Amino acid sequence: MTLDLFGQHATDQQAGAALGLRTRLTFRGNIAVGRHGWLRLTPAYSLHLVRELLKGCGPADFVLEPFSGTGTTPLVCASLGVRCDAVDINPFLVWLGNLKLTRFDGGVADDLRSASTTVADRARARGTPLWKPNLHQIEKWWDPPTLVALAKLSDAIREPTERRTDRVRDLLRVAFCRVMIQSANVSFGHQSMSFRKARDEAALVEETPQLVAGRLADAFEVAAVEVADSIAVEPLVTECRVYLGDSRDLPAALPGCGRRYTAVITSPPYPNRMSYIRELRPYMYWLGYLSDGRAAGELDWKAIGGTWGCATSLLNTWAPNGHGGIPFHGFDRIVADIGKDHALLGRYVHKYFQDIKGHILGLRQVLAPGARCHYIVGNSKFYSTMLPVEAIYAALFEDAGFVNVSIEAIRKRTSKKELFEFVVSAFAP
Repeated sequence: MTLDLFGQHATDQQAGAALGLRTRLTFRGNIAVGRHGWLRLTPAYSLHLVRELLKGCGPADFVLEPFSGTGTTPLVCASLGVRCDAVDINPFLVWLGNLKLTRFDGGVADDLRSASTTVADRARARGTPLWKPNLHQIEKWWDPPTLVALAKLSDAIREPTERRTDRVRDLLRVAFCRVMIQSANVSFGHQSMSFRKARDEAALVEETPQLVAGRLADAFEVAAVEVADSIAVEPLVTECRVYLGDSRDLPAALPGCGRRYTAVITSPPYPNRMSYIRELRPYMYWLGYLSDGRAAGELDWKAIGGTWGCATSLLNTWAPNGHGGIPFHGFDRIVADIGKDHALLGRYVHKYFQDIKGHILGLRQVLAPGARCHYIVGNSKFYSTMLPVEAIYAALFEDAGFVNVSIEAIRKRTSKKELFEFVVSAFAP
């Protein structure tokens, strides 16, 4: 028997048909809702799902989000009057999350609109740009006129001026990122970002560099107005914050004031070998959070589930730490079966769950008695081997002493019949 998030009982077969893809329960449900729609980032999940899970929470509750990502959980909490602390290992996502959580005064939106006009005018009139990011094969991302136009906008935003506050400058960066990714040769038609075919050279003949610069400057002003308008949507009534830290050591990552959280709502990285650093590269390079490929790989290695760049070679030499195995019957066999097809992927799955085990064991230290935990996870398939992610999470919670552990299916993840998304719930003793 399967119980979905909204209380509808069904057989497993009926659930598979009824759940469907439910795009409302994905990042697509966030796009048109205020600050949630600032940037289209892959590691986002549904604000509507968070709202459902927050039912029953109030001012006395304190929510923890240990894998903040784009800040969906703390932003929903802030708009509903529920306190929330969040953690992320990626400094770019910490910056973005805290910017979303900022309660701006009444004049910021007008200042942003005015500043965007100034930036656009300076970009249109600017000569050769001073800087562009050291992104590998940057010509695959943008054609030369577009890259120059973006660099001019970036220079104009960074240009020092006494009249521009740090908050306005940060919001200008959000508007820039919107234009930057919209003008890139990338597609978001699949789960991860992919390159699309660059425009035919003949189609670029009529667009001179000046026309391209003007078109992107116009688009930047439009994006800034959209960001300014979004500030007033779903006003924030409670202060929430994202902290830079490692979710495998939550006591060290969170404020040292003995806080005890009454709920956890999160969606950790899925064990599907999708690198979130890879997905975020264009934003992180343009905003200065990455300077080279080595730095990208090292940050991905620190994150749970990362295998980008040098993280792959580091994974090749990784071995279990010997502090106990994964308490799920058949786990070693699953890893061995995956390893028969690809040794690195078997090692990847093992490391992923060892990291999650460490996270869940540390979670107990920061929770109040009876705290409820909701983890949105997706199962995976490696070659012919199914990876029952939700069941392994449930086993890890039980092994760590949590009680009333349950699994609820909420939607199909893709057109593949085997892949679903689940909410794994557990309660601290």
